[in-house]
Amino acid sequence: MDSVSRVKPFCCLFKRKWPAFNHYSPTFYSWSGLPGVRQPPCRFFAKSSVVRRKLDQETLWRHRTDHFSSDLSQALMAHPMVSAADLRSRRERPRGVKMLTRDFIEDSLYNPYYGYFSKHATIFTPGEPFDFNNIDDGPAFNRLVDQRYAEFEDKLDAVTPNHTRQLWHTPTELFRPYYGEAIARYLVTNYKLTLFPYHDLIIYEMGAGNGTLMLNILDYIREVDPEVYQRTKFKIIEISSHLADTQQKTLNGSIYDDGHRGHVEIINRSIFEWDTYVHSPCFFLALEVFDNFAHDAIRYDLQTGQPRQGCVLVDSDGEFYEYYVANLDRSASRFLRIRQAAARRPFSTPLRSRMWRTIQSSFPFAANMTLPEYIPTRLMEFFYILHNYFPAHRLVASDFDSLPDTTPGYNAPVVQTRYQRRTVQVMTPYVHQGYFDIFFPTDFTVIEDVYRAITGKLTRLSTHEDFMRRWAYAEDTQAKSGENLLLTWYKNASVLVTV
Repeated sequence: MDSVSRVKPFCCLFKRKWPAFNHYSPTFYSWSGLPGVRQPPCRFFAKSSVVRRKLDQETLWRHRTDHFSSDLSQALMAHPMVSAADLRSRRERPRGVKMLTRDFIEDSLYNPYYGYFSKHATIFTPGEPFDFNNIDDGPAFNRLVDQRYAEFEDKLDAVTPNHTRQLWHTPTELFRPYYGEAIARYLVTNYKLTLFPYHDLIIYEMGAGNGTLMLNILDYIREVDPEVYQRTKFKIIEISSHLADTQQKTLNGSIYDDGHRGHVEIINRSIFEWDTYVHSPCFFLALEVFDNFAHDAIRYDLQTGQPRQGCVLVDSDGEFYEYYVANLDRSASRFLRIRQAAARRPFSTPLRSRMWRTIQSSFPFAANMTLPEYIPTRLMEFFYILHNYFPAHRLVASDFDSLPDTTPGYNAPVVQTRYQRRTVQVMTPYVHQGYFDIFFPTDFTVIEDVYRAITGKLTRLSTHEDFMRRWAYAEDTQAKSGENLLLTWYKNASVLVTV
């Protein structure tokens, strides 16, 4: 496994539009600058290559730079194709392999030994809940959050200093307990309207973070409806062993003598390995987890309009080379078919009309493929798991519908890391595995149609603001200025529920 001390955590990458075969180096460089100046990650530029090469009719590629001279066609044929599942037992980052973009992202985020969420991620806990009614306004709240961030990290550094600590926050933590109470009101109300008293209230949560949402929901139900609480079972499905331990500590640290232990089960496994049939009606919470589901990269041939699936070659030196193949795997081709068949509204893709493609291809040095489109194949597979193993589920999902500062492409991710408490963003997902968060926006209008087509269920889509206006007590998070901080902080989020 790579030692943190051997890795200088700023990736210096050369970017160029529309390569069919790109070269990335995971080597890290450091920079020094003026005190107090926020500096972006540095870049090293090289003379670009305009030579197009052809391995065969199924694979298109082009070197990103002229830094290397060896032809990689032999490496493409020699190196084996592996998946993220194949790498789960490996303790070191792979070399000499080929992977789908989807598998590379999943391995980077979730590998048990070097994945981002397994080893390097810490969820911010602000300490005492914020007293929103005594905060002046939004800017004052921002300053207070920054102060709590610094205090939280100071305590961590006093125990174990770490310049590359990955730290982020969730709405559950920032707005506790009010965010969790709003979700609890929705659950209890819908449970009593449709399932009580014939069924228990069974709640599954995927990716529960620190376990704060679980605690806030159960605390609320116990306080306001003891009868429902006696019939409540809360089950967390958590892929990260580290976070599963944190959730158990949160449960044990409840202010009640026995906590909620008789009502909670923590299942340390990936939802994609689920094989247990759950016949009982249940609510399935997926809050702020869709964004970290792995996506496939798709580019369209400008002459034929045919899609090509993104892959990455990791050579023996750990260098990354992106390439695209004409034969789509089962998941990618299935998603494109379902999206086309199920869409009730027009959706955006990088593929323009035939006339526009003809004009574009006539330009000197024109690209041979479109910008990448990142399709949520892993999310589609999650919907199939809900359909096959949780047929009586009701989904409650929330995530970001748009994100700033993404990498180039459609539905493209934000790729970032932290170094010395500063956020550093890069413009490619092919980065040193485990040290970067890779998260995507969710096109809920498309995803809603895909979910309906797979599960056969009806849905309701709303903005985060509208959902919270209905289920949260607005006065709890209102600042002195009258601004409601819970509503204004997540303008770029949506909520999808099963009806």
